[in-house]
Amino acid sequence: MTERKPPGVPFESWIDKQIQDAEKRGEFEQLPGLGRPLDPEVEGPYDELWWIRRKMAREGLSVLPPALALRKEAEDALAAAYAAPSERLVRKIITDVNAKLREMMFKPPPGPPLGMKPYDVEEVVRRWRERRADTAGG
Repeated sequence: MTERKPPGVPFESWIDKQIQDAEKRGEFEQLPGLGRPLDPEVEGPYDELWWIRRKMAREGLSVLPPALALRKEAEDALAAAYAAPSERLVRKIITDVNAKLREMMFKPPPGPPLGMKPYDVEEVVRRWRERRADTAGG
């Protein structure tokens, strides 16, 4: 641990002395990342909230209003349904997202309107079958 700054010594001089002492002790010789380029995120303009953005990205969080978050979830669910390996799973994915869509339609949160209605499960299953036939035959 470093000692406390003595009274009357300017911070710049005291910090410079701390750095020089650490260099003499070799504390900067085996730092992780030594010789590697800087993280590209660090090279951009300074962002006070960089650590929040990085944590949110790492944990898959977003700051979208509830309606927009559900719209994105519904679009992702439709894509997942089309890629599903079985009709049973297609029906489950669409049924689950439809329940959320209906709930938001009848209890809208603050923010922009949802602008979506539940998917027609039979229509999604029909398109899923067509896509499977196209990829199996082509």
